Formats: sequence, C-alpha cells, structure tokens
Amino acid sequence: MRQVEPKFDPAPSRWSYRYQRLMLTPLFRKTLRFGLPFTLALGAGIAFFANPDRQEALLQKVADIREQIETRPEFMVQLLEVEGASAPVEDVIREVFPFKFPISSFDADLDAVRIMVEELPAVADASVRIRKGGVLVAKVVERQPVALWRVRDGLNIVDIEGVVIGKVLENPKLMEMPVLAGAGAEQAVPEALTLSQVAKSLDIELRGLVRIGERRWDVVLESGQRIMLPVQDPRRALERVIVLDEVKDMLNRDLAVVDMRLADRPTIRMNENAANDWWQVSQTTAGAVE
Repeated sequence: MRQVEPKFDPAPSRWSYRYQRLMLTPLFRKTLRFGLPFTLALGAGIAFFANPDRQEALLQKVADIREQIETRPEFMVQLLEVEGASAPVEDVIREVFPFKFPISSFDADLDAVRIMVEELPAVADASVRIRKGGVLVAKVVERQPVALWRVRDGLNIVDIEGVVIGKVLENPKLMEMPVLAGAGAEQAVPEALTLSQVAKSLDIELRGLVRIGERRWDVVLESGQRIMLPVQDPRRALERVIVLDEVKDMLNRDLAVVDMRLADRPTIRMNENAANDWWQVSQTTAGAVE
C-alpha cells in the first residue's frame, strides 16, 4: 500500500500568529523600538553609577568643566564703576560692596548688589549691570537734601519724602536750608517747604518751623516771635500775617506770639515787658480820667 505524504500547512503556528498580531500593534512596536533600549540603557547606567567613587568622579568632572567656562576672561568682572553718586556716597558703596575682584559674572548677584545700594540712606534708586570689558556699573540716583530736622542728638538732613539722609556736617549750603523740629516734622516736609517760601516774604530771618502735635506748624522767627498756624490751610493764614505786617508793621512791635489758629479771629500775645508797660499806661490813663 502506498504511503501518502502529508501536505504542507501554510497556516502559522499559534505563537507565530500571536507574535505577528503583536507586531501589528503600534504601541508594542514603539515599546520594542524605544522602550526596551531605554530600559536597558537606564539599567546599565544605574548599575555603573551605583559605585560612590564613580559618582564623585562624575560630579568633579562636571564641576571642573563648569569652572573652566565661568572663569573664561570674557566672563570675568574686574572693576566697579559708580555713576551719578557724590564722592562720599561712592566711598560708602565701595566700602560695603560684598565681592572681591576679579569675580565671575556667574557669581555676581546683581539683584543683591542693587538692593544693597538702595538700602543706603542717601540713595533713592539704583540699577546695576555688567558692561563690556568686565566692568560692573552701579548707576545711582541720590536723595536731594531739602531741609534740616532737629532731633535730640543734633540735626538730620532729610529729603522731600522725609527720609533721613544723614547728619549735618560743616557745610554752609546745608545750613541755609529750613530747619524743622517736632515729632512728625519729617512726615510733612513738602508743606514745611511751602511755608518756608511764604515766610521769606516777611523779609525777616526765619529760625525754623516746629511741628505741633503732629498736626500743625508754628513758624519761629529769628527774633523769637512765633506764628501759630492752623491745621487747615496754613499757607493762607501765613499770607494773612504778611498782609497785616505790611499794613500795620505788626511784627516790628514787641509781640511774642501771633495766633492764627482761628483764622477768623487772629490774636496776638505781647512780651512780658510790653504787657507791663501797657498795664501801667492803662492805669495811668484810668487815674487821669477819674
């Protein structure tokens, strides 16, 4: 009997079929193409750097490369230049400057330098930048002194905002500025300057302005006479005193105080000697009438 050979079955095996189906899946193909190499590389890297000596060597290599880049000549700052500051303020800035030259521009914290400069009493605003050629430029806007504020330990210089710039030194120009006194005087500098300008119209030397109760001003003349101004509209009250002085020559008389706190009813207070003389004249006149 003739043996019949089995025909070749072209159908794939079960495992081959499953593999082919998986290869038709996009996610599986991406995982096999990218995920598997990445996992193998990550595992090899973790195994390699698990050794502490290798970790330290890698970190040291990175630090050396970074230092080589940061210390290149084009990144080094060699000088400090201060713009817009007077000589004393520039000296203070250089004294408190926190870095020593040369320094890498990567290590220079420009914001910290700007804040440090702006915290100086005499500085109103500042900007810091690094200019080509390795120069760190600090551009400063100084506070402008406008008045002197008398306190217990001497005279302070203040700007228009009432910020204390420093102590008064031997400077004739500073001594010509208005002198303020009293609690809260530094908080009303603009009003004090306005009153000072108006008081100059009196053609009498002004000794200063005293803040009373942190609410109003007294104008003190060099003669010792005092003009008490109201809380509201003190400029108008002072201008009225000027008019009275021009008409009646009031301030050249023996007066101690001109009280303008009640604008509708200004009053005057005579010196003690003038008051005694007036009392004697009044008594003499009264006796003659009798």
